[in-house]
Amino acid sequence: MTCVICKHGDTRPGTTRIAVERGSTVLVVRGVPAQVCDNCDEAYLSADAVDRMQQMLAVAAESGVQVEIREYIAA
Repeated sequence: MTCVICKHGDTRPGTTRIAVERGSTVLVVRGVPAQVCDNCDEAYLSADAVDRMQQMLAVAAESGVQVEIREYIAA
């Protein structure tokens, strides 16, 4: 697909790093599968990846984590 941000690049399968926050918890997840623009590096996540990120954030928040860096692992 053509990137909706830069309008010049095409997306390709790749990975990205995402930082998410809930309350006092900050979770950084590396290796998240995404479609990545070959021009501007904008990343587009699938619904499954977003759901998995939300699950990971919920577990971290419930555990009282303040800041944590994790690798993405599919459910």
